[in-house]
Order: sequence, then structure tokens, then C-alpha cells
Amino acid sequence: MHDWTHSPRHLLDSSGAYMVTGATHQKVPIFRSRDRLDFLLLQFQILTAKYGIAPQAWAMFPNHYHFIGVLNDSSKLRAFVRHFHSATAREANRIDQTQARKVWFQYWESHLTYQKSYFARLRYVHQNPVRHRIARLASNYPWCSAGWFERGAQPSFRKMVFSFPCDKIDVPDAFEVDLGDF
Repeated sequence: MHDWTHSPRHLLDSSGAYMVTGATHQKVPIFRSRDRLDFLLLQFQILTAKYGIAPQAWAMFPNHYHFIGVLNDSSKLRAFVRHFHSATAREANRIDQTQARKVWFQYWESHLTYQKSYFARLRYVHQNPVRHRIARLASNYPWCSAGWFERGAQPSFRKMVFSFPCDKIDVPDAFEVDLGDF
């Protein structure tokens, strides 16, 4: 099968943990306010429950998101992303009074099959607000799972996850994030 170089392949054929990154069209910061980020996170929480995805880490930004989720049925991931993108795009377009504007561009998923890769990516997603320099402490960024992880994970597990290097992870994340006066 010939791969189209401008679109990521979605090879979902196994249950387990997946890391997903989604991007807005042309990296436009469509979800640039607290209310919009609240809505994005709420839709994420509602729809992960609906599709049977157990979120392990998440970070929502004005122009992209990352999450790690565990699925028993990987075919539900594509349906989840389509529903998530559709619902959030409709609401953003309603608010901005822009019909049929393209909100989301693409998404990329990786099946996490190696334990070390899984732990490194957990750290990466939890620490993404720090990486983008929008929070000194990721746990202070309300649209990220870092605070939830710090409150709920066993101290030994947190320490182990945060011991994994994540600086060489190959994740689409060349996004400038500006939250203005947040």
C-alpha cells in the first residue's frame, strides 16, 4: 500500500496504550481562552468515558493536544477522535460565528508497546505545559493531568515515571503556545 506523505497512517489493530496528538488547522490557537480550554477538556473527559478509553495523561492547548489512553478495543480510538474533533469544532465555529471553518487538521497516534516508551511518554505529556513554557509547574496548568497524577499516583510510581528521560521522544509538537494573560 502506498502511503500518502501528507497524512499520518492510522494502523489501529491492537488493544493497549496509545499516545495521540491532535493539531488545529494551520496551528491557529482556536481554543485560546479559559472557557474554550475548559470546554475542550470537558469534551475529552465525556468522550473518553463514552468510548471506553482510560486516560492516563492529557494536556490541552489552544492549538493542539496530547493524551495517552488505554483501550480494550483499538477500533474505538478513531471514532473517539472523529467525535472529539467534530464536537469541539462545531462549538468553536458556533462561538466564532464561522460556518464550516476547518478547525482540526490531523492527528497522530502511536501504539505504546514498550514499557520504557510508555513511561517516558507519560512524563512527556504530564510535563508538556513546562516544555511549552506556559507553566513553571505542570500541576498548576489546569488543562493538564499533572496535578491529577501528583495527587493520585503512588509516590514510588511518580518518582519512577519522572525518572524517565523524554527529551528525545519523537512526537509532533512543534507548536508555539501563547496563552496571553493567563
